[in-house]
Amino acid sequence: MNHKPIIIVAGQPNSIFFEIFFKSIKFKKFKSPLILVASIKLLKSQMYKFKVKKKIKLIEFDKIDKSKLNNNSINIINVNLKKKESHKYIKNCFDIAFKILNSNVSNKLINGPINKSKFLDKKFLGITEYISEKFKIKEVAMLIYNKELSVCPVTTHLPLKLVTKSITPKIIKEKATLINDFFKKNLGFKPKIAVTGLNPHCESINKFNEDSKIITPTIKNLKQVGLKIDGPFPADTIFLKQNRKKYNVILGMYHDQVLTPIKTLKEYDAINITLGLPFYRVSPDHGPNETMVNKNLSSPISMMKALNFLDNK
Repeated sequence: MNHKPIIIVAGQPNSIFFEIFFKSIKFKKFKSPLILVASIKLLKSQMYKFKVKKKIKLIEFDKIDKSKLNNNSINIINVNLKKKESHKYIKNCFDIAFKILNSNVSNKLINGPINKSKFLDKKFLGITEYISEKFKIKEVAMLIYNKELSVCPVTTHLPLKLVTKSITPKIIKEKATLINDFFKKNLGFKPKIAVTGLNPHCESINKFNEDSKIITPTIKNLKQVGLKIDGPFPADTIFLKQNRKKYNVILGMYHDQVLTPIKTLKEYDAINITLGLPFYRVSPDHGPNETMVNKNLSSPISMMKALNFLDNK
């Protein structure tokens, strides 16, 4: 089988990316060729710090010969990195990766941890939205995937005061359908989806209760078209063991409502998958963790999960 290469945007220069990358390729051999899009100078510096002895193969992004690629060396497309220009460096890395994806050389993208506040302007809520906008895809979802339990927020990096206005039947249907389609296509079964309410205990002191007026009718409609979906459930109890074991995915109304409990339960044993794109985009489910840079103490589990997922595609 001819495995397409996995394109890896290294992400934030000052991050734990290279540490977890080196640990990942040390622990396992991958069938798919890995191509780093990063600064070769930074790569060599990190290899020296972590005592990684491996050959480097410099390749050009517009002259990739898949038949000559393997993981005997670290394959890299060099992107120049200047001091105090990390945002420009990350953008250039993404631009090259997007060109490779558009050329159909690969359909697999991983990006390393990125400090969104240092890279994105206010136009984008997160990297998910940044990538989807570049490919003119409006309907996407952020799935934090774990084999036992996954979560998806209906709204992503919105301030809480803006969440209520953003909860609509359309966006809930969009996220639930993307989840259902992803599981059917990639895992071979329809997922059981639990939906949280927006308000504490799914109740509200206001005359307009989003849980009864918006979320409940939407769930009923989704059931009618064949989705295995229940709710709304109070967010403070759906993650209890006897409740969560009944479901494959918990769809929450806002970011921390579902990401806080899943990270508490699974820590680094999860990956961030963007649903709805014309290619696979995965990232480790953690940030740059600048306080841990060069300490050789960071866990590579999420990075390895990301690579494993794409290696089988």
